[in-house]
Amino acid sequence: MTVPFLGYSQMVPPPIPPPPPPGLPIDGFTGVLLAIGVAYGSKKLFKDSSS
Repeated sequence: MTVPFLGYSQMVPPPIPPPPPPGLPIDGFTGVLLAIGVAYGSKKLFKDSSS
């Protein structure tokens, strides 16, 4: 008797994923660029302060 009811069933939609956190996403390439910028800036700062 359950066979006719199978045609009326619906799949439950998957839950909505949570939104991403606010702010800029930092991937690997962005992290490398940030590290290079910090290293260059600190090197330049130390070089300028010593002269």
